[in-house]
Amino acid sequence: MLPTFADLGVAPALAAAVQDQGIEEPFPIQAMTIPDALAGRDVCGKAKTGSGKTLAFGLPVLQRTPRAEPARPKALVLVPTRELALQVRDVLRPLGEVVDRRVSALYGGAAMDRQIRALRRGIDVVIATPGRLIDLGDRGEVSVADVGTLVLDEADRMADMGFMPQVEWVLRRLPAVRQTLLFSATLDGDVDHLVKRYLTDPVRHEVESAQVTVAEMEHRFLQVHQLDKVKVAAAIARGAFRTLLFVRTKRGADRLVEQLNKEGVRAAAIHGDLRQPARERALRDFSAGKLPALVATDVAARGIHIEAIDVVIHYDPAEDHKAYLHRSGRTARAGQAGVVATLLLWNQQLDVERLQKRLRLSEPIVEVFSNDPRLGDLITLNSPAPPRRAATI
Repeated sequence: MLPTFADLGVAPALAAAVQDQGIEEPFPIQAMTIPDALAGRDVCGKAKTGSGKTLAFGLPVLQRTPRAEPARPKALVLVPTRELALQVRDVLRPLGEVVDRRVSALYGGAAMDRQIRALRRGIDVVIATPGRLIDLGDRGEVSVADVGTLVLDEADRMADMGFMPQVEWVLRRLPAVRQTLLFSATLDGDVDHLVKRYLTDPVRHEVESAQVTVAEMEHRFLQVHQLDKVKVAAAIARGAFRTLLFVRTKRGADRLVEQLNKEGVRAAAIHGDLRQPARERALRDFSAGKLPALVATDVAARGIHIEAIDVVIHYDPAEDHKAYLHRSGRTARAGQAGVVATLLLWNQQLDVERLQKRLRLSEPIVEVFSNDPRLGDLITLNSPAPPRRAATI
């Protein structure tokens, strides 16, 4: 019999609140780490994005964190991107209300005055990107001297994005005696350095088989014609509830959004040149199901943590197997199924075949046109195509 959150030691009010959200039983990383985190141990958790890490650290943090003085939070969650900061906040804030704990996010690209006012009112649990936290600290608006629990979420992403100097700047200013919870998809390189230097006798937990979600995906490789490519993407998006499309450039993202809208598919972009309110609105509408298609660049997509993405489309093929896995990991999250489709032109076939070999995928490359009815349900895509004339392009 699987444990419940109450079995793991989660307070009744929090356990009931989680159950009210429809989460009946803990995911593996939660079952592994919550008891040790509640016991005050330092925890090093290795698990992929989408495995349930937010509740794995969030529930113990909310349960153990006392009320804070103004501008002196008691718990700090460091995350690599503003999008992740917002999504962690949205998960934890309602739970914080259950136990009378104030949760707020500090991130760049948003009005600093509003964040300063929140700090002065008092925030018990701060979720922050390193840069904005340092800026506010330099202004004397926040102190980390009272932080009793630190969470480093997606530590590998912070390393990949070059944030280690800022992270260490923060760590050196925290109390020496504290609890540290680190979660990462990998534990080598800079992340291993953090673990060895800043965690005290950590208990280590790892969700086995890092490729589980990838294996559960349905992979499709579709050879398309340049003038028909947008129409193919639109046909796929019409057959799904939420479709996430990846492109390589910011300009390409904006262009694809415009083209999809012309095809009758509501879409928005998320990339670094957009103002923060536009990024937040696109993510919020996409998460709520109001926006069926979201177009993202690789860097911007690091902050996308949305459940129930039906289809991921590599509109521009991934540059390497790591990029393919990271992009594709936006679907098939937390054990749910998902479909991943790569659109390739004739001159990209060799590169895609190399990618397939590196990923150990043996899916056929199927030539399709936008009037192919199988695009509405990609699961059927590897069945024979019905006879038809090519689409008018």
